[in-house]
Amino acid sequence: MDAGGSDSGGREFKNAAEMWREQLGEEPAAADSHKRVSWYCDGVAYWQGVEASVDGVLGGYGHISDADIKGSEAFLKCVLNDICVDGGVKRHLVALDCGSGIGRVTKNLLIRYFHEVDLLEPVSHFLEAARQSLADETLPERHKASNFYCVPLQEFTPEKRRYDVIWIQWCIGHLTDDDLISFFKRAKAGLKPGGFFVLKENIARNGFVLDNEDRSVTRSDLYFKELFERAGLHLHKMRDQRGLPEELFAVKMYALSTHAPKRTRATRSNTNSPAIIK
Repeated sequence: MDAGGSDSGGREFKNAAEMWREQLGEEPAAADSHKRVSWYCDGVAYWQGVEASVDGVLGGYGHISDADIKGSEAFLKCVLNDICVDGGVKRHLVALDCGSGIGRVTKNLLIRYFHEVDLLEPVSHFLEAARQSLADETLPERHKASNFYCVPLQEFTPEKRRYDVIWIQWCIGHLTDDDLISFFKRAKAGLKPGGFFVLKENIARNGFVLDNEDRSVTRSDLYFKELFERAGLHLHKMRDQRGLPEELFAVKMYALSTHAPKRTRATRSNTNSPAIIK
């Protein structure tokens, strides 16, 4: 990523490489790097000090949860219609909720559309809260939360061909570039044929913003697209989240596939009328 960025203290970086060298050292991909281990330990430690509540996991913005779920649901419906013509009605659908936190997205969205949902979360008290919350919930018939994995995203390898959708929301900023790419490459095997990754994440206007407190990076749309390409993923659909407070980062949703979209033959219209330039 050639564009510059900054950190939460106002310090500026010429590019992402300079920022990562400072955070991780000269060999950022080294598995035994002390700085890399510290990066992830500090991130988990931050969230271990956060209350296991909607307001806690949303950084004091618990009131945006309904708008977030509404936007996610509209996008998910489009994705499911692309997975199967009937929207998944006649298919046993399984999802993985990455960075599931207290199970907010699973409980309010995924469990209503998928017969099984697995939750992946490295913060143990969040995951236990999710387990309890879903146990107390009256779920749709034959729908259940199946597995609760207390494992960091950068260390997780999914079961082969288990998931129709791997949902990743507000957590991938904690991964370094190399680990983000590595995760997607490993997780591809976890998708069923025709399955999708859905990534929902904060978006920086330009370059990136490093959060020194929770050890995460907010990337720009261009930054993400460069990483998707390096991971061998193809952008299927993209949509902006609406209805969030202006002081927050913009949020985008990406549906990503492991195969390039099929080309459709253009057809000539019988009418010559104005159209929106896209």
